[in-house]
Amino acid sequence: MRNGSANRMYRTQEFAELASVTVRALHHYDRLDLLKPRRTDAGYRLYGVRDLERLEQIVALKFLGLSLKQIKALLEREKLELSAALRMQRKVLEQRRSLLDRAIRAIREAESAVKPGRQTDAAVLKKIIEVIEMQDNTDWMLKYHTPEARQKVEARRQLWSPELQERVSKQWAGLMAEVETALGEDPAGPRVQALAERWIKLVEEFTGGDQEIAAGVRRLYADQANWPAGFQQQAKPFMNPEVWTLMQKAIAIRKASAT
Repeated sequence: MRNGSANRMYRTQEFAELASVTVRALHHYDRLDLLKPRRTDAGYRLYGVRDLERLEQIVALKFLGLSLKQIKALLEREKLELSAALRMQRKVLEQRRSLLDRAIRAIREAESAVKPGRQTDAAVLKKIIEVIEMQDNTDWMLKYHTPEARQKVEARRQLWSPELQERVSKQWAGLMAEVETALGEDPAGPRVQALAERWIKLVEEFTGGDQEIAAGVRRLYADQANWPAGFQQQAKPFMNPEVWTLMQKAIAIRKASAT
């Protein structure tokens, strides 16, 4: 839109053409109080530049999968300026692009692994599923973090691949098995302390040593009763309470001795 038209008002049909939406959509947004135009004395709708900015936010958020009810609540709560709305939309799209890139890589590898006329390898399908589930798992976990920590978690998630997830899962499984063999031993003893050191390093591989992220992880662990059923099933092999109790005691001893 040219600078000279900043104060221009548009009737519904020409505004719909300008914004590349249907008149029906504009009427629907009006009925929902999502996009309220001005009215002439004769009752005709009039739209301006601010309406175009709000419509851009509506269309973009709708594209991201939000319902119109959610969009209305978000815009009313945040009173977003266009620049802030664009920034938020860009961040969400970048996160989705990262997931799509991972999924594309997994499918490309699956294409290479699957031979024509041969039965599909279950491991190939499992890898694709892991890419999708990895995103689902980390999304709901974000609620345990502060807004500042969420940004850090998102940044670290960009570096987290299915291959890395598989390696870390194997390391955790191996460590948990070793700790189980040490149950009943002195948490201050050298063997348990060595296991605690490995435990801390694995935690820090996810948190990056960031205390805000670590605090969110602790809140996550404390809220096991409200974990999604699918994640509870995945985490079950890693949730032996005796193992966690021993490691908590050993780590507390390490911290006390370091002060």
